[in-house]
Amino acid sequence: VIAVVTGVAGLYVGRDFFIPVAIALLFSVLLRPAVRAMERVRLPAPAGAAIVVVVFVGGIVAAGVGLSGPVQRWVADAPRQMTRAQHKLSDVRNSVERVSRVAQQVQEAAGTAPAPSAAGKPAQQPAAPQGPSLIARVFGTTTAFLAGFAEVVVLLYLLLAAGSLFFRKLLRVVASEETATARAVVRQLQSVLERYIVVAALIYMAQGVVVALVMWGLGMPSPVLWGVATFFLELIPYIGALIMMSALALVAFATFDGIGHIALVPATHFAISLLQANILGPIAYGRNLQLNPVAVLMSVLF
Repeated sequence: VIAVVTGVAGLYVGRDFFIPVAIALLFSVLLRPAVRAMERVRLPAPAGAAIVVVVFVGGIVAAGVGLSGPVQRWVADAPRQMTRAQHKLSDVRNSVERVSRVAQQVQEAAGTAPAPSAAGKPAQQPAAPQGPSLIARVFGTTTAFLAGFAEVVVLLYLLLAAGSLFFRKLLRVVASEETATARAVVRQLQSVLERYIVVAALIYMAQGVVVALVMWGLGMPSPVLWGVATFFLELIPYIGALIMMSALALVAFATFDGIGHIALVPATHFAISLLQANILGPIAYGRNLQLNPVAVLMSVLF
């Protein structure tokens, strides 16, 4: 227990270092096949890594520019949605207060009402200290994001440019009679890991497309954003789906009036996630990684 607590505390303290490294490692495994394909045509690994990283960063920038319109519309519409949600919550609060007053009147009539408080007026709460301005928070967050993104890009290029340097050094320390076996094991491990990450990325991408189409059919605002958010949040097991359903429920509550329509939005996302995690995912992993789908399903459940 102490080791687990110490490890979690260390990861939390060093999150500014570990998060970019983990992201760079993930994308390096995902993009390494492209670099290897360029090496087969006699292109050096550093040059191939530079081409892959430039294309990758360009794709991210293009996606960001394409999503900037929906994001701006969502941000512009957020105050109106929050106002609608506050009005709905005020109606619910008024109903609860009416029920509370009726219950208090019943208690008073029965002679079991609690004695009134001796204090005439509630004590005034001290004013909360004013935090940093919105501009300071925005520019601070933007600077931290750009610095982290630059760190990920540099680490990604170095990992791709190094190629299989780590594994080659590992093979040098292995006994000569075991080199062939070690080389086969390393190549098989690399192949399985790369296929797993590619299959997982394709599954999450397909799930994001399905979620975007379903949210569009249900009338949710900015369905493309919900699809993109699904892709990234699915990388966080369990917690990502919970965050996604909570956000969908909140926006649906502010957008729609019918209880059934509101409940249908997060319920649909839950059904899609359940189908992907328990049926489609095990089948895809089993076929592409040569695993038993039943074993994959049992590992997911337990």
